[in-house]
Amino acid sequence: MTRKQKRLGLIGLAGLVLSSAVGLVLYGLSSSVTYFQSPSDIAEKQVEIGQRIRLGGLVEDESLDKSRGSVIHFRVTDQAEAISVQYKGILPDLFREGQGIIAEGFIDQKGVFIADTVLAKHDESYMPKEVYETLKEDGHWMAEEQAAAAAEQGSNVN
Repeated sequence: MTRKQKRLGLIGLAGLVLSSAVGLVLYGLSSSVTYFQSPSDIAEKQVEIGQRIRLGGLVEDESLDKSRGSVIHFRVTDQAEAISVQYKGILPDLFREGQGIIAEGFIDQKGVFIADTVLAKHDESYMPKEVYETLKEDGHWMAEEQAAAAAEQGSNVN
């Protein structure tokens, strides 16, 4: 075997080992990566009872029920379908009706999503309440009318 053949063989072997390693990593990650599913996705796919999933959508207006002790009930919608959610725990500060959330859990026999984790989503313009109030007090914050006009103007450009 010549030097050139040995070098090509070594490069080929290294490429094979590298591609095998990448394949194994991707295969391992595929089972642990969980994307959220909308209520429409869940209705279409007929998710198995007890299968762990993430549910994403908006909290339906006038669906929040905190009257049942420490268990909170609400509905999550994607404007096409809605699913009832039951959660026992402390809700995030950003949680409210009309707000986007992601809940982790499973669907029980009654078709209710039993969440053990609720994450509230916010848009890119989110600002902590304390920072907003400080800017407003100092006069550095735009008035609501100016902010709405700027947002509308930005959406008209697109």
